[in-house]
Amino acid sequence: MCLGGGGPSEAEKEAARAQREEAAEAKRQEIEKAARQKREDIDVALTRTTAREGRTGGAGARSLFTGTGSGYFSRFS
Repeated sequence: MCLGGGGPSEAEKEAARAQREEAAEAKRQEIEKAARQKREDIDVALTRTTAREGRTGGAGARSLFTGTGSGYFSRFS
């Protein structure tokens, strides 16, 4: 029969607490790094999109119903 005395000591509890805090800090830093990278990727994508808007003849938003013979609607009229 086990009567008391078992369980982690105060030093073990403190070590475990410190490890949890270190792990939480590392996770937070990884999340911040990923968020920073995502923001940079979005900025690059937006910059490329706005640079393309100045050109003509590119693949942009085109109407399917109006235009000069091309488009979905003109096939059936």
